[in-house]
Amino acid sequence: MSKTLQAKFHGEMLALYDHCAAIGFRPVLFRRLVILKGGVEAARELVFKPGTTGLERLIEAKKTELSMEAMMTRPEYRALFAPLEIKEATKRLEGSATRERSRGRLTAAVTNTKQA
Repeated sequence: MSKTLQAKFHGEMLALYDHCAAIGFRPVLFRRLVILKGGVEAARELVFKPGTTGLERLIEAKKTELSMEAMMTRPEYRALFAPLEIKEATKRLEGSATRERSRGRLTAAVTNTKQA
């Protein structure tokens, strides 16, 4: 794996924060993880992590091209990731067209359990 390619990916991962900030979303924890672990390791960790709302925020803004998942699936960066990681990123992006923003909250149907 090329250190130059990893460094380029890392720089673009950091730039995602600025792009997101320009549309009103500041993924501070994402940025911190990228700084601490590096762009590639952060992406490997986050792509399988449920409950993250970054992609959902970008879906809402119709800016999925600014997502980490979109970067992972770009041809120039595929060599940095295992096929399973690329598959998961692709799956998340494909599912983004129908997914609503959840913010990690579960919703339960209210039922009336009392009988009159």
